[in-house]
Amino acid sequence: MLRFQYTVELSYEIDAPGCDFIFNLHAAQTPQQTVLSESLSNSQGVNSVLYVDALSQTRFLRLQAQAGQLTMNYSASVDLDHVQTPTDQLTELAVADLPGAVLPYVYPSRYCESDRLYRLAAQEFGQLPKGYGRVLAIRDWVQARTSFQANSSTGTTTAVDTLVDRAGVCRDFAHLMIALCRALNMPARFVTGIDYGLDLSLRAQDFHAYVEVYLGQRWYLFDPSGVAIPMALIRIGTGHDAADTAFATIFGGVRGASPVIHIEAIANAQGQVVLPEHVTQGLSTAA
Repeated sequence: MLRFQYTVELSYEIDAPGCDFIFNLHAAQTPQQTVLSESLSNSQGVNSVLYVDALSQTRFLRLQAQAGQLTMNYSASVDLDHVQTPTDQLTELAVADLPGAVLPYVYPSRYCESDRLYRLAAQEFGQLPKGYGRVLAIRDWVQARTSFQANSSTGTTTAVDTLVDRAGVCRDFAHLMIALCRALNMPARFVTGIDYGLDLSLRAQDFHAYVEVYLGQRWYLFDPSGVAIPMALIRIGTGHDAADTAFATIFGGVRGASPVIHIEAIANAQGQVVLPEHVTQGLSTAA
């Protein structure tokens, strides 16, 4: 079992009172991801409300801030106990056999225009054997044809834009992979989190976006950007695409700084510091 501790600091300068925020900072709680402890504070001392989305189980925090400086500080200690499944057991399901809760992740969404990518997906991957190997082929295709480039996209960049531009950041890789999977009737969803073991020569420590694809009877992890070790991904938010999972949604005049994030591996219940590694099995931290 892996155990991590992470902290997030967000800083804002607010122009006028009554500015509303919806934050997505809290580590998700799943059967395979246990939040051992957590704390949250804000520099203004204003009241906040935490609520859980019924569909995604994402934990959102809502508050209304006053004019001036606002600093949010969140920390958590988290255990990860992955389900590891041999890849030959990870099959694609026919749409008729998918659980009802999974069906929304087959449809196109704002940033994942799977309906526009059907011909491409069918041409590139339609003849491949169905299952985990086909998902890996999509992941590798996206990674090979897209360069990781900071500040190369905006908040309106879609999967089709990334396909044309052939460059992006982690959210763009994720959107393109999700769109291609959905074009082939595979449920795929967008996940935000924190990743340990990041190569800081590629980018600064930041929130990370990755993909889950529904295979067999579970959601399995994939990182199409290739900058993270999937075993080291700590789940925060889950949704159809980035529109559902922003770490901060702001209603009002605000100037913000880049997030300050720190993560470290710490001793688990057995007193061991277990470091993540790449494995050949499918990994899941969600039902």
